[in-house]
Amino acid sequence: MKFEGIYTPAITPLAADGTIDKTAFAEALEYLIQSKVHGIIIGGSTGEYYAHTARERLDLAAQAKDVINGRLPLIVGTGAIRTEDSVEYARAAKSIKAEALLVGSPPYALPTEAENAAHALAVDAAAGLPIMLYNYPARMGVSMGDEFFKAISQSGNFVAIKESSGDMGRVHQLARQYPNIALSCGWDDQALEFFAWGARSWVCAGSNFIPQEHVALYEACVVERNFDKGRRIMSEMMPLMDFLEGGKFVQSIKHGCELSGLRPGSVRAPLQPLTGEEKETLRGIVATLKRNVADIVQGR
Repeated sequence: MKFEGIYTPAITPLAADGTIDKTAFAEALEYLIQSKVHGIIIGGSTGEYYAHTARERLDLAAQAKDVINGRLPLIVGTGAIRTEDSVEYARAAKSIKAEALLVGSPPYALPTEAENAAHALAVDAAAGLPIMLYNYPARMGVSMGDEFFKAISQSGNFVAIKESSGDMGRVHQLARQYPNIALSCGWDDQALEFFAWGARSWVCAGSNFIPQEHVALYEACVVERNFDKGRRIMSEMMPLMDFLEGGKFVQSIKHGCELSGLRPGSVRAPLQPLTGEEKETLRGIVATLKRNVADIVQGR
């Protein structure tokens, strides 16, 4: 499998009582499909997987597969502290015929690189599916380095990496030293730089509610190779990137979905919703972004 395009880590809508709203979830997936993103990820941090029971995670992945019904690739996240749990999520993904897995480092455990590689290989062995690695040291506490990549090289299933360290030096290193592992942007305000270094995909939470604008940046940089146009689009997206990094990431993504006519509901504790002032600020940012990017795409 080649990871190319915009991959959306889908939100998990909640009903008023805090349970998962399956109807709203299906609506959110349909919105993404109709908006022509290139793939959907279930069980990512934007989907609040850490606040879900194992049963909820398995049910969400199965429902997503049913709703998508082959129209887009489905990637299932396997994040968990215990390797045994990640292995079970991988087996479940294989059983529903998901197209690929998202495999990160076990959070909180602080494994060595060799231990982290053993974890990834165990998940790989459980499903035999294409894998996008997920390197996010700020959340996981460890980074995937040379020892890790050497250890996993025994398997050809590790085909891409969502690089979320925020360190452009790592992007340069990955592009130069590991050309067999496709780069995927995992740090939103560096998307332009990732594309310049050969990345052909972007895992971006904001595409839950402004997918067309994210697709526009991908098409400008990767399809058209027009980085002047890409810089203009990226410049218009930067205020949103800055807002999302203000400490209420998932809450902001969910409110953005509400602005787009979806029914995301609230977030699960310990997170809390945006304030009224924050909602108004986000509304203004999104309105300006959409207007200005439309002008750029239309050649104005």
